Amino acid sequence: MTALIWRDVRRYYASGGATLLVSFFLLVATLFPFAIGPDATLLARVGGGVIWAAALLAALLPVERLVAPDLDAGVIDQLVVRGRTPATIALAKVAAHWLAFAPPLLLATLVAAALLDLSAEQLLLVLAGLALGTPGLAALAVATAALTAGVRGAGAVAGLVMLPLAVPLLIFGAGTLTGGAGGLQLLAATSLVLLVGAPLAAGAAIRAALE
Repeated sequence: MTALIWRDVRRYYASGGATLLVSFFLLVATLFPFAIGPDATLLARVGGGVIWAAALLAALLPVERLVAPDLDAGVIDQLVVRGRTPATIALAKVAAHWLAFAPPLLLATLVAAALLDLSAEQLLLVLAGLALGTPGLAALAVATAALTAGVRGAGAVAGLVMLPLAVPLLIFGAGTLTGGAGGLQLLAATSLVLLVGAPLAAGAAIRAALE
């Protein structure tokens, strides 16, 4: 399973996924101030929500490539034949997706915070929130990818499936700027629930696709 994780991570970086993610994330952070004006106080107030919305969309970018290619190529069939359960495979996919998109996202947040005029204290809260919440985003993305694998226009369908389920993460993530430690605890709890439940849902979807 370690080999599967690192294979997915290498494939993501080799395909330029990290560059696309950072570019998209910074584009959102750059355009948002133009939309609401140069009011530094307002930008700082809503900056956490902007960063979290951009992080959610960034997690969705590679969703069509998380599960479907390995299902089509028979990789998952071979892993199941060797005794790996679909839920374990899904958990490995979650780990790979998090390792692929979370580190560049956290680095890009440093630039986005400057564009949104966040203070050093706010930046630390946002980074702590993303460190706690991105595993939940990764788990949700993999579950969505498994549920939509083989569906025509999976990218659009994935957005419709994932966005409503990610609302609690967005609320608690953006709320860390005002909620402090309490907000981080709620975010961590929500992320943990997704980490436990999403691989099971993804595993069930993969099992159904293999039958």
